[in-house]
Amino acid sequence: MTSHATPRSLIAITVAFAVLAAAPTAGAQVLGKFVPTGSMGQGRDGATATLLPGGKVLVAGGGDAGVPLASAEVYDPSTGKFTAAGPMTTARWNGTATLLPNGKVLVAGGDSATGFNSSAELFDPAKGTFKRTGTMSQARSYATATRLPDGKVLVAGGMGGLTAPVTAEVYDPETGLFTPTSGGLSVGRTYATANLLASGKVLIAGGDDTATAELYDPATRSFTATGSMSTVRSAGVSTRLANGKILIAAGATNSAVIASAEIYNPATGTFTATGSLIKARDFPVAALLPSGKVLVAGGWDSHRALRGAQVYNPATGRFSNTGSLAQPRYSPAATLLRNGKVLVAGGWSGSKSLASAMLYDPRKWSL
Repeated sequence: MTSHATPRSLIAITVAFAVLAAAPTAGAQVLGKFVPTGSMGQGRDGATATLLPGGKVLVAGGGDAGVPLASAEVYDPSTGKFTAAGPMTTARWNGTATLLPNGKVLVAGGDSATGFNSSAELFDPAKGTFKRTGTMSQARSYATATRLPDGKVLVAGGMGGLTAPVTAEVYDPETGLFTPTSGGLSVGRTYATANLLASGKVLIAGGDDTATAELYDPATRSFTATGSMSTVRSAGVSTRLANGKILIAAGATNSAVIASAEIYNPATGTFTATGSLIKARDFPVAALLPSGKVLVAGGWDSHRALRGAQVYNPATGRFSNTGSLAQPRYSPAATLLRNGKVLVAGGWSGSKSLASAMLYDPRKWSL
């Protein structure tokens, strides 16, 4: 009987299919790859990224080597290119951006050349221009902004001076005005996270020096305490999962960056631990993928900017490695596109603000 050696190509294919079929464990590589796309005309970190009604993405403001920017650009997924928009009426670094029901984008607060900013403006995608709107009662940078079910926008916390403000306010697109909430936050919250819950309430969690969390109720226009996280957590990321629970991951305590993650259950008002990131980081970005998994990419490990990315699987409660960014970056801007890919643009490399951008494709395999 004649024996035949198995061709190397067949062995490679067999191994590849075996890897793909295997259930990923913590530290394993999962499907997903970053691929280059067009670069911005301006390096920027701490910018905002907003998916527009037509599927394009507005990237606005940010800083270039510490200088706040008034420039803005629009990314077109069909061409992979950025084109200039605006500019804004004022420079904004670490401001907020929120898509309104009328298709315009509210951009508010941030750092300008003269300090913390209380102004706000509207981007009109039809014209590609910005126009001033109402002013906040409090200058604030690193605030949270959440669109409420009625189309209004809750802006809370941030940094507005020597201390973090406990104030919050609501923007009304119909009047173009900000109105203070009837009750403020229990503590000042800079670098906190905010998520709209299925109930219409808003969970605001963490921030500098605190593990506490609270809920904003649009019906009463006030905040009430809810369960606390297991650790102080600032500059982390949060994502509302398909089941309505909230994943909060990464960030920093008072002394170190952290890898831990927690799940908030709105039904019980409590946080429970889930699997940790494979590498600790703060200032990463996160996006809910069409599969229901969560991408967490980039960040800072207290020594350097990171290239690595990981995917959280709610079914297993674990993070697994996925493709890496071509350049390390923290504080980039990220947006889930209509085609299921994630645009990651700009960020700080550790030595400069980046103009480059990448697309994360959850369907491609990265070896």
